[in-house]
Amino acid sequence: MISRNFKNVLVVSVGFLFLFTAYGGLQSLQSSLNAKDGMGVASLSVVYASIIVSSMFLPPIMIKNLGCKWTIVAGMVCYVSYSFGNLYPGWYTLIPTSVILGLGGSPLWSAKCTYLTISGNSQAAKDGGRGPDVINQYFGIFFFIFQSSAVWGNLMSSLIFGQDLDIANIPEEQLIYCGAADCGLNVSSSNSTTTTRPAQELVWKLVGSYIGVGVVAILIVSVFLDNIDREQASEFRGNHEPFGRTFLATFRLLRDWRLVTLIPLTMYSGFEQSFLSGEYTKNYVTCALGIHYVGFVMMCFGATNSVCSFIFGRLARYTGRAALFSLAALTNFCCIIGLLMWRPHQDELAVFFVFPALWGMSDAVWQTQTNALYGVLFSADKEAAFANYRMWESLGFVIAFAYSTFLCLEYKLYILLAVLLLTVVTYPIVEYHEHKKPTPEAKEAFLTHVDTVQTEDNFIICQSKV
Repeated sequence: MISRNFKNVLVVSVGFLFLFTAYGGLQSLQSSLNAKDGMGVASLSVVYASIIVSSMFLPPIMIKNLGCKWTIVAGMVCYVSYSFGNLYPGWYTLIPTSVILGLGGSPLWSAKCTYLTISGNSQAAKDGGRGPDVINQYFGIFFFIFQSSAVWGNLMSSLIFGQDLDIANIPEEQLIYCGAADCGLNVSSSNSTTTTRPAQELVWKLVGSYIGVGVVAILIVSVFLDNIDREQASEFRGNHEPFGRTFLATFRLLRDWRLVTLIPLTMYSGFEQSFLSGEYTKNYVTCALGIHYVGFVMMCFGATNSVCSFIFGRLARYTGRAALFSLAALTNFCCIIGLLMWRPHQDELAVFFVFPALWGMSDAVWQTQTNALYGVLFSADKEAAFANYRMWESLGFVIAFAYSTFLCLEYKLYILLAVLLLTVVTYPIVEYHEHKKPTPEAKEAFLTHVDTVQTEDNFIICQSKV
């Protein structure tokens, strides 16, 4: 029999799998599907700008009032609204739904991270193990399941768009505009065939499927996920903690130098994800192969990411975080240099899949280990810590998507490389300090399975079981 905590981790993971099967598929297609006037990339910029705003105040307020479970459900509803906006994409549909998604995004992710951290510490206390080890394992399991969403979401788009046989007709002369050899800003205008939208009926079929998958995700979490912090949320509402204190919780944590030092690492996570989904799919895959190949290439990324997330989540207890971060940094460094030099051509089909596979392996480290690191370092302020994580990661997304339409691809790669090198300098400082002075493990108290303990004077001194 699996433990209740492990069951809850599986429920959260499967819920996110279904939700991001929809959103991840749409995000990968935005720079190609809604390329006119940069509308797709602009909508993604608005998404992550809204996440930054919501990170400033919403996660602690929602988690403490609603609890992790219902905060996750509310965030999922916001994500599904973005799929509705893509049924009839336009500035008046995509931008408002992007704002809604962004406002729900930070509470969703902060609640998920808080939930996994609480579950990990709880299970470690029951088994007599170390909290960080169980948290690492739980995040590894989560990302193993979650990252496979890139496989299913992109498989759906490739199979559906592949029905349009007129979608890819790439002339040889078009290839000179692909990759870093050319600036990359002329890809969508130099030859309309490279980013031609599929038939509208196929777009509706895909988006309708994504909406259905998103609704299933909401139902899974609503029905099967335990509300493990229900009593804490009720107690918080009853205590009427000042709004200003909760509102400023995210910013107060910035007084911790460790969090400030981790900002480059956190922002790099946004930069590297946005590059693959926004730049690589458009300037390499769509430009040289056609939009129907985007799904297959991103499936390769998702599959590698999923498997490596599971492996690294378990491997971390033996190698430590620093070794895995070093592997990810070295892999990304080599990929960036390779992308600067590579001139994509249709005859080199395998190479189009090699880069996403290596990128997926690196991203597995950035996601699992950074989330686990935040959970270990800031276990006493989980909600505010993960809100900061989402805020700074989203800032990386916003900056990358913002300059997407006016900076040459070569310069984008140099910026990505610069942020990576800054991360390599700043992250070891925090890791070294944690090695010398480990953060005390948090002891989670759960107000479930209530046991009443009384003294000889018949006074109740405890009503919770640790």
